[in-house]
Parts: sequence; structure tokens; C-alpha cells
Amino acid sequence: MDLAQLISDLKKGDRIAFRQLVEAYQSRVYNTVLAIVQQPEEAEDVAQEVFVQIFEAIQQFGGEMKLTAWIYRIATTKALEAYRKRHARKRFAFFTQLFRSEADGSVDDRLHPVDFVHPGIKLEQQERSRILFSAINRLSEQQKVAFTLHHIEGLSYQEITEVMQTSLPAVESLLHRAKTNLRRSLAGYYREDFDV
Repeated sequence: MDLAQLISDLKKGDRIAFRQLVEAYQSRVYNTVLAIVQQPEEAEDVAQEVFVQIFEAIQQFGGEMKLTAWIYRIATTKALEAYRKRHARKRFAFFTQLFRSEADGSVDDRLHPVDFVHPGIKLEQQERSRILFSAINRLSEQQKVAFTLHHIEGLSYQEITEVMQTSLPAVESLLHRAKTNLRRSLAGYYREDFDV
């Protein structure tokens, strides 16, 4: 695929070019979003929003950034927005629950996180992955994005600097702190053979 031609066609509003873009990037966008929001249905919605934003904003894409980095940046931004909104709703639901009558004794499911298992994980490793993703979920947003892009999506440190629009030392620091925090969180679950 000739990226320069693809970008040119996208800027002209070419729907075939847009379909090619979606086919080329949809699994990467979905997996990145899923690793952050950790809810498959929500990840599908957010991934669609990512491609809508790409289509609407392609005119502003100047080429000073690689297309892939630009797409990952939109995906991580949208995923973090969705994650924040969901957690704001959970906090609101929690406070609402405090003042609700306990007559029926029911518990609102929105207050309890769903056990998350990434669909790309083999069945025998799903318990490990659930614990790992739970620990990833407790990282700071910036650590979570850097960790997801490097360890789940396989981006190099340099590519992450482009996506996150930060320096190489900042990315190295984020990944180091993420690993340190994960090792601390997971110390009781994994032996030394597990390397995050």
C-alpha cells in the first residue's frame, strides 16, 4: 500500500481508500483500545469512533507525523476518554447507591468491574492475563498507554515517542516505572520467570 497515495485519496474523501485504511489498521486499533478500556463492546464502539475521527480529521494530517503514529495517538486518546467517562459514571453510581433504599438488597453491576480477558490470549493463560490486565489497569494513564503500545502492540520506544508526543527518556521512564509497579503488584502471583 502506497501511504502517500492513500493519504491523498483519503483527503479527497475517497471511500475505497478509507475502507483500505480500516482494513489495514482495524485490528491494531481495536487491540490497543481493548487493552485500555478492557471491555470488548466498548472497545468496538471506541474503535469505530477512532476511524470516524480519522476520516473527519484527515485534512489536518500534515505528514510531519507517521500515519501509524497518528492513528495510535487518536486511538489511545479516545480509549482514555472512554475509560475516564466509565469511571466517572461508576463513581456517580456508587454515590447514588449510598443514598438508595436497601429494600431490595440488589447490587448495581456497574459498581463492580467485569473480569477482563483479552480475546487473543490462549485459554490456559486466561487467568494469568486477567490478573495482569487488572494490574495494568491500576497503572497511571501514561504508564498504561506506554506499556500497552510497547508490550501489547509491539511498538518501539521511538514509535511510542511519536504517538505520545514526548521524549525518548520520558518513554523509557514511563516503561521502567510501569514494569516496577507491575512487578510490585504481581509479586504474589508470579515467580521470577514472568517478565513484564
